Amino acid sequence: MILAIQESVLLEIDVQNDFCPSYITASGEKRPPGALAVAGGDAVIRPLNALAVRFAGEGGRVIATADWHPAGHCSFAASYAGKKPGDAVSLPGAGEQVLWPAHCVQGTEGAAFHDRLDLRPVNFIIRKGFRRNLDSYSAFFENDRKTPTGLDGFLKGLGVKTVVLGGLATDYCVLYSALDAAALGYRTVVLKDAIRGVGLPEGSVEKALADMEAAGIVLLDSGELA
Repeated sequence: MILAIQESVLLEIDVQNDFCPSYITASGEKRPPGALAVAGGDAVIRPLNALAVRFAGEGGRVIATADWHPAGHCSFAASYAGKKPGDAVSLPGAGEQVLWPAHCVQGTEGAAFHDRLDLRPVNFIIRKGFRRNLDSYSAFFENDRKTPTGLDGFLKGLGVKTVVLGGLATDYCVLYSALDAAALGYRTVVLKDAIRGVGLPEGSVEKALADMEAAGIVLLDSGELA
């Protein structure tokens, strides 16, 4: 697939410690698995890093997103009496909210980007989900589906036509970000070798891939971008 890099953005979704397995940091410290670790989540880093260097070198933009939740966030099972991860609640104006272990709490190591994610090519960071009573899967909108993060206006101002996505997780934040990008009129590409899914409920990853294809989103490996 031929890509006009100068009119494109690489969107790196939530490559944070709380979504990644255990690893050894650059200083030799062993970091435990994240609170919401995705199996093989750190496998997205190598293709994202390689593509980010290419984008930066050829006049493209690189943007990273990060969950940035306050303590007691509405997506945490611990915020509700008798609830456990995997349960769901109904939130005013936002519909059903799947509940998770407390994760990516503002200012914690879990909310930090993975040590091996190269942030040098990153031009801009979007922090999302910072409202206590409203989650945000998408890089473009909060989960009420009407409150913007500001990313769309930023990209339109730069003349971006194509959004290329990778990161975590396939069936939640990558899915919603990709669907919103396509709905907003961007040519949208999801990198199959740079995504990993939660798989909750069972079959959610397969459904996410099918939903993206049905929306006209291109699914390919990073090496197929020319």
